[in-house]
Amino acid sequence: MRDRLIAALALMWINTATAHQVKAAMTTVLVDSSNEQIELMHRFYLHDTEHAVEDLFGEDSDLFQNESDRNRFAKYVHNTVELKDETGQAIPLTLYSGSIDGQFFWVIQRAPMPAKLSRLQMRHDALRDIWPTQVNMVNFKTQQTVQTLHFNGNDSWLWVKFAD
Repeated sequence: MRDRLIAALALMWINTATAHQVKAAMTTVLVDSSNEQIELMHRFYLHDTEHAVEDLFGEDSDLFQNESDRNRFAKYVHNTVELKDETGQAIPLTLYSGSIDGQFFWVIQRAPMPAKLSRLQMRHDALRDIWPTQVNMVNFKTQQTVQTLHFNGNDSWLWVKFAD
């Protein structure tokens, strides 16, 4: 009985120690043709963001105490995400905000809605230059559907197609 208890505690410790080994971020892209803009909401684990900021800007960086570091990370994300319309034309993104909320760091971007939108091309390289195993999952939400792209490995530009 004691051996089972020790084994169970050891498994719990291992699971706790490795619980956040996966590097992943989630983005939601709201695409509503009745709206004049596309909204991109990037959600990063705060733990990953803290380590990334130290790696990107130096060990003295502090997301909690330094608004400048929060802004620098938001700009970093902004510079690693791009959209193109179906003709390959860049869709200009505007950085709206970067903030801490609970265990997450959120970066919000907005873009004008293209006149015609049957598909979008996207690049999402945030944190992939720091951690090669980083996965950036993107959900494109329209009024009818949700479609998902996964940026990992050597992915650069991926397409999402919308119903006509």
